[in-house]
Amino acid sequence: MKKTFFTLAFMTTVVVAAQSTWKSDGAHSKVGFAITHLMISEVEGHFSEFDITATATDTFDDAEFTVDIKTTSIDTDNDRRDDHLRSADFFDAEKYPSISFKSTSFKKTGDRTFVLNGDLSMHGVTKPVTLEGKVNGIITDQRSQKLKAGVKLTGTIDRLEFGVGGDSASLGDEVEMTINLEMAQQ
Repeated sequence: MKKTFFTLAFMTTVVVAAQSTWKSDGAHSKVGFAITHLMISEVEGHFSEFDITATATDTFDDAEFTVDIKTTSIDTDNDRRDDHLRSADFFDAEKYPSISFKSTSFKKTGDRTFVLNGDLSMHGVTKPVTLEGKVNGIITDQRSQKLKAGVKLTGTIDRLEFGVGGDSASLGDEVEMTINLEMAQQ
């Protein structure tokens, strides 16, 4: 009897700690950014086409993220500026159609916070970056009866390290990224 109980307890622990795949819900997620313009204001924008996948436990411990963002989907609420950002002067979207990120390590820093290290590839350059993460909450979806998680990732990159935009006096070098995700367990 004791042996059966311990075997069941061990199997339950293994099941609870098992990793599963989570996908971003494009209708309830956003990949945003902000950059300083003329050293006096911030211009914000976002990418409307992206695919973000995580492999994580039900509590999002030890999560591994894979991100793919379509550079042609940049949107700053100004068509002329967006066309310029897609051009060879900035993202060169025809030559470099995507921005990708793959996490390499996960470190829990609090009950719902973590640090995510990984490799960001943009404009033909790959560099290590660090993102701060927060799990806003995890619920069971009423319709699907599957888990959904709210996750926020933030970080800052130097656009010049990736060769984006050249040395422009009108733009700041640092770009703040904010990725708000609603992820569904598959």
